This record gives sequence, C-alpha cells and structure tokens, in this order.
Amino acid sequence: MLEARDVTVRFGGLTAVDAVSASFMPGELVGIIGPNGAGKTTFFNAISGVQPLTDGRLMCQGHDLTGSRPHRYAAHGVARTFQTPRVFGDMTVLDNIAFGLKFAGRRPRKYILWGEEKDVPWALRDASSILQLIGLSAQAGLPAAAITPSQQRLLEIGMALGTRPRLLLLDEVAAGLTEAEIEDMARLIGRLRDELDLTVIWIEHAVTTLLRHVERVIVLHQGRKIADDTPANVVRNPEVIEAYLGDEMAEPETVASTRTEEAAA
Repeated sequence: MLEARDVTVRFGGLTAVDAVSASFMPGELVGIIGPNGAGKTTFFNAISGVQPLTDGRLMCQGHDLTGSRPHRYAAHGVARTFQTPRVFGDMTVLDNIAFGLKFAGRRPRKYILWGEEKDVPWALRDASSILQLIGLSAQAGLPAAAITPSQQRLLEIGMALGTRPRLLLLDEVAAGLTEAEIEDMARLIGRLRDELDLTVIWIEHAVTTLLRHVERVIVLHQGRKIADDTPANVVRNPEVIEAYLGDEMAEPETVASTRTEEAAA
C-alpha cells in the first residue's frame, strides 16, 4: 500500500528522521511509538506529503509520490489527522464532513452504482452516513466549535474518511481523552479498519492502549527505526526498553494475555 524507502528529513544540522524504511500492507493496523523527540510526527508529515524529504523515496500503490503535495497523496487514497484537530468551527458538523467529500472531488451521482462511486463503501457514500459511522449523528447540526474536544477528534476522522481513503494516518487521536474515551477511540479505529478495509497507521503516546489494539509496532528513537515487530516482541526488545527507560512500556504478559483474550472472544 505504502512504502517508505530510507526516508530522511533534516532541519539544518538536525536529522529528525534518519533513513527510515517501512512497508505498510493493505489491511494492516500498525502503530508507531517512540519517546518525545523521536521523529514520529516528522515521519508522519513526510509520508503524507506535508513535509518534503531531504532524501529517500515514497511509493504508494506503485506510484512514486516523492516530492508530491498533500493533495496528490489524497488522490492516491492517503488521508490523515493531526495532533490538534483541524475542523471548521463556524461550520456545522455535517458541513465539515461534506467539505471532506468535496475535497476528494466526489460529486453526487444520479445512479450511484455507476462510475467511480461503485467501489465506495456504503458507509462513506454521504456525509450523514459518515456521521453515523463515527457516532456523531446527534451533533450534525451543531457548529463544530460547540462540540467537545473528543468529538472534534472524531469529526476530524470523519473529514478524513470523506476523502474515501485506502490508507488512514492517525496522529495522536487519543491526546487529551479520558481513559474510557481512549478505549472507545481504539475500538473505533479497529472497526473502521475492518469495516472499510483500510490500512491504518497510528501514532500514539498512550502506548499501553496502542499495544493492545495494533498488530505491528514500529519504534522510532532519535530519528531512527529501532524496532518493527509484533507488540509482544517489541515490549521485550532491549533497545526499546532502554529508549523508554522502561517507564512507558507495557509488561509483555499484559500484551500477551490481552491478545489471548481477544482471540478467544
């Protein structure tokens, strides 16, 4: 789906991302973690076209998007959210979603089973369906500025879904949420991946929650990739434990037992 080849980003003499390579396959749910200053958001910006590369290549479904602007990434099915929700506060919640649909260049068709709409999931056909999918139907007529911060995060995800992505990049969508809201968000992310057949890449500081819900974890430290493995293996990786000083990593037994419970459910 997306392949980063030796992606490097420098700001003057600072190397924020240092020759990071990673491949993301269709349908994967992948987490990216790392201590503060590890280069996570810069890497995210690079693979979504927001931040130009200093070196390296970016391939999306066989297309070389290196140096392309964000709208070209969107045209190839890449959508993202930001650490701080970027919504239009004066517009209604419904109109925010409608903007996402227009940004993608989609227009309503008289015969929706024809043309480019035929491969679009029913849940993404219109703004109302997307609001129902993310649980914001009751807030449709409210100004975006009037809903809660956690609902604004959901709304930004809905705006990204309005572009009908195949790859969804989520940048710290759990920031500022309560523990219960974080779990709800994680379950929603998994459901979106499953129901919409998305590839999802998720950066998060809520490491323990992320490790319970993703299938693969990439760990960045000082701009370098130091691990790319299953959650159970990553929490046992000595270099990862050292990078985190052991403070933020879930116990291997916690991850393993959670996986076992989910598999049995």
